[in-house]
Amino acid sequence: MVSKGLSAFGGVRFGEGQSPSPRTTLAILLALLLSMAPAWAAFLPGDRLADPAAEARAQALGREVRCMVCQGQSIEDSEADLARDLRRLIRERMEAGDGDVAIRSFLHARYGDFVLLRPPFSVFTLVLWMTPLLALMVGLAIIVGRRRRVATGPQPLTAEERAALERITRGS
Repeated sequence: MVSKGLSAFGGVRFGEGQSPSPRTTLAILLALLLSMAPAWAAFLPGDRLADPAAEARAQALGREVRCMVCQGQSIEDSEADLARDLRRLIRERMEAGDGDVAIRSFLHARYGDFVLLRPPFSVFTLVLWMTPLLALMVGLAIIVGRRRRVATGPQPLTAEERAALERITRGS
């Protein structure tokens, strides 16, 4: 039951027992449909394969490919236009008869190591994988070095340093 106050329909007032006009209802439905358009755009029917097993294989392969716009997501999780294009490319290559290894190799050759969420191990990626470990080791070495310096405390003066101190204090 709608009260005479403001309703859920954009502040339009309806009397006791009245319903919104057809024009208002149509406007609300149109606004709801338009708000769902971005979700539909990511999953257009033409972007899916007819065979459910092939589609599952394409999705699994798409989860291994990085969205180069979002960078932290796979192309299956991204709604970016480039991710949609890469999803289509994978499905086109699958329809052409390419296997998973061939498709991965194609994408790797075309876009480099960055396109794969799990890049292959190489000399170049060794630096990438070892950098956090090296940074941790350098940080620990700095901390240990500072603690040793603080723990040793002041050292006693040598004979030469005492003689120099005597000369300075006598001179003033």
